[in-house]
Amino acid sequence: MAKMRLTTRILIGLVLGIIAGLILGGSPEIATKFIAPFGKLFLNLIKMIIVPLVFSSLIVGAASIGDVKKLGRVGGKTVAFYLVTTAVAVTIGLVLGNLFQPGSGLVILEGVTVEARNAPPLVETLLAIIPTNPLQGLVNGNMLQIITFALFLGITITTIGEKGKAVFNFFDSLAEIMYKITAFIMYLAPFGVFALITPVVAQNGPAVLFPLAKVIAAVYIGALLHSVIVYSSIVKVFAKMNPLKFFKGVLPAAAVAFSTCSSAGTLPVTIKSCRDNLGVSKSVSSFVLPLGATINMDGTALYQGVCALFVAQIYGLDLSIAQQVSIILTATLASIGTAGVPGAGFIMLTMVLTSVGLPLEGSALIAGIDRILDMARTTVNVVGDSAVAVAIAATENDLTDLDESEASA
Repeated sequence: MAKMRLTTRILIGLVLGIIAGLILGGSPEIATKFIAPFGKLFLNLIKMIIVPLVFSSLIVGAASIGDVKKLGRVGGKTVAFYLVTTAVAVTIGLVLGNLFQPGSGLVILEGVTVEARNAPPLVETLLAIIPTNPLQGLVNGNMLQIITFALFLGITITTIGEKGKAVFNFFDSLAEIMYKITAFIMYLAPFGVFALITPVVAQNGPAVLFPLAKVIAAVYIGALLHSVIVYSSIVKVFAKMNPLKFFKGVLPAAAVAFSTCSSAGTLPVTIKSCRDNLGVSKSVSSFVLPLGATINMDGTALYQGVCALFVAQIYGLDLSIAQQVSIILTATLASIGTAGVPGAGFIMLTMVLTSVGLPLEGSALIAGIDRILDMARTTVNVVGDSAVAVAIAATENDLTDLDESEASA
């Protein structure tokens, strides 16, 4: 309910900002001089938490699943499934963003020159993932290097046993502190969105609103394609299950996810649906599904791809193949560390934009329709968790072949 109230307030902030922008359209300098600074303050707060939030939460997340003995074969396959499907999802988002061109024809200029980073060669981009100086990566805000270093730290903490406990507790406490700060910042989000959107509308007029319909259409079409193609293929290939049976079995969890926009809140229904309707064993569902609620963000990753291209297009910037690969890598790796954070989708979007040097101001347009987009991406996340659980159970011979009467009981 708290999340619903927040998204409602953000939507109200967006609507009021649009109205104020239209009213001030004849005098846009009022909006840029007196209202815009509050928007920049909100963005500065967001920028302030990105690095410590990602670094601490990712270390804790990796440390929690990094015990090789505990994870074993099931853990390795589960993580691999989630990361691959997330990479596919963000790729679908980028493809749809290139096809739909939701921000084309709308170039936002705010009195500053905005340039995309010069993209290094693809091989150099991949090699740069490993930091030669981790502290420099932290200082410079290099998201790929931060994510990689945090993963190494988190996994290694668990391999040294008791000696790593103190370090884990420190980052666990830091992560909790950052979550609390994030919650405070997201409380201010409606005011920040108002202050960011008002100058944009005042300077550009109603035309700035039309591309948002394309963003929503691209995300929902992407969610449908990803579910029908990727998840159907997973359950068909690995579990020999009829995709229609799968979607019918997971429907209760999908409905709850669509209405609550919370993968964690849907988890009890997801577990029940997988056990009772799809025949996933208790041991597999109890491990794979909670892990998925933590690190699997297919729907959110797809949304990142669409929105990153939208922001680039409204600023008149072209993203190279190397930069789009950087978006795929950032969204895939960041999915492990940002799940469960209040406003995770918005925070994750700022990370992706930062990774390719896009202006964060563009995220204000997305924030106002975040609730609509969140419904689709959370549903994809939950359905993806269930598809992977079915596949893992099948490969471990822990999948019961239920007939229709048992499944509906």
